[in-house]
Amino acid sequence: MDERSFVIDHRSSIRTRGVALAELVISTTMSLVLVLAVALLLDGGNRAWLRTYESAHGSRNRDARALMAAFGNLGRKSNRGSYVLYHIDHGTLVPALPDPRHPDSVVFADAVEFRYWDVPLDLSDSHTLMKADKKATAYALFYLDGSHLKVDYGPYPPGAAPPGGGNRNTTGVTTVVLASHVSVDPDSAPFSHNTVGGIGQGSVRLNVVLTDPENQQTTRVMTATLMRNIWPR
Repeated sequence: MDERSFVIDHRSSIRTRGVALAELVISTTMSLVLVLAVALLLDGGNRAWLRTYESAHGSRNRDARALMAAFGNLGRKSNRGSYVLYHIDHGTLVPALPDPRHPDSVVFADAVEFRYWDVPLDLSDSHTLMKADKKATAYALFYLDGSHLKVDYGPYPPGAAPPGGGNRNTTGVTTVVLASHVSVDPDSAPFSHNTVGGIGQGSVRLNVVLTDPENQQTTRVMTATLMRNIWPR
């Protein structure tokens, strides 16, 4: 082999090694990009799963489900002819009534008292439920106390307050906090219903906002319950 051939072969070997090194760098870079892309996809999927899980099982949604279940169940079995909406004035319950000039209107309130029967009707009518003056045997008062939405369970009579309003009854009453960190829209109230001729039509609405104290995320709870029972007819 002459000197010229040796030089050509040496240069060819250098070029070959250079091409191989460049290919190695490119393939390594592409592999790193692919790994990074997969990692980003996995991280995004994990974050989405966590958000979904927290949405389904977070305290706000648990409170929202419990609140809607209690409100709906109590309302459906209550006496449409005996429920009362109240304003709360320094701890005093005042019936929320429509303006006499507008008897057909929407009435907003701070609390609602559902009255219902918590004993079964038997053939002997041992609880005298069929008497015209027996409008219920128990009551549930839903109300907003600061940032806590509560419900009082007690016997009826006497109910949540004396006829025409008064101090909230606390004797023989069980109080349950349904949700915390609860608020309402400005110039609004948590409960409302429609009246015709000044008489409530038995469909009570709930509209509140639940706030997570850790991240300030909110959940609006809007629901309604329709009272089906009317006694006496």
